[in-house]
Amino acid sequence: MTTTGMRAPICAVGLRKSYGTREVLAGIDAQVVAGETIALVGPSGGGKSTFLRCLNGLHAFDAGTLEVAGLSIAPATHVSSPSLRPLRARVGMVFQGFHLFPHLSVLENICLGPLHVKRESRDRVEARALELLARVGLRDRALAQPSMLSGGQQQRVAIARALAMQPEVLLLDEPTSALDPEMRGEVLAVLRDLAHDGNTTMLIVTHEMGFARAVASRVWVFDGGKLVEDGPPDEVCGNPRSERARAFFGAAPS
Repeated sequence: MTTTGMRAPICAVGLRKSYGTREVLAGIDAQVVAGETIALVGPSGGGKSTFLRCLNGLHAFDAGTLEVAGLSIAPATHVSSPSLRPLRARVGMVFQGFHLFPHLSVLENICLGPLHVKRESRDRVEARALELLARVGLRDRALAQPSMLSGGQQQRVAIARALAMQPEVLLLDEPTSALDPEMRGEVLAVLRDLAHDGNTTMLIVTHEMGFARAVASRVWVFDGGKLVEDGPPDEVCGNPRSERARAFFGAAPS
């Protein structure tokens, strides 16, 4: 991995990824402008989550070029390669599952990365963590254990934990899919606030079409390992150009 003079937080050209004979990413070309919120939508198995995980080095891609947060990732870079450490310090990731450490308090979960990866001072890290907890509406839960929180609260903590590293790019892989409707609303409200601020570049794999229409600066439609549609939400969701996107939005709930 090398540092580059890139023009955008994310730039992928001809990105390909296969599992055996099945091509999961079939030559993705995509670029993201700083501060954008991109909603990745489309049928299951279309390549959305695989693409997102390539951006953070969690999946190695087979061919193409990829630049993320000022760093160039080479094809076939092993997921445990030390060369990916600078990338993961600049790119945050939030999953469907919350992956909080159950033996640590909420505050300790959020402070762990900046303390041990960035070697920041505890006073500075804890102050930022408390600010982030206030932002996601959980300042009063700083000393609670994860088991004492609802699913929506745990996901908000997971978002705060990712933001504590002050990432240049935040990736979210279906962050509300495991939550009930009320808890989904809690998490989407936090993401809506982040998107409106425009200070964080976000890519969100989601099936929440109302959220994508209202919050995203662009919507990407993935199908069959290809990026088949890319444009403003009103255009892509309301008047898609491709037949596959028309079929998807015709079947998707608003």
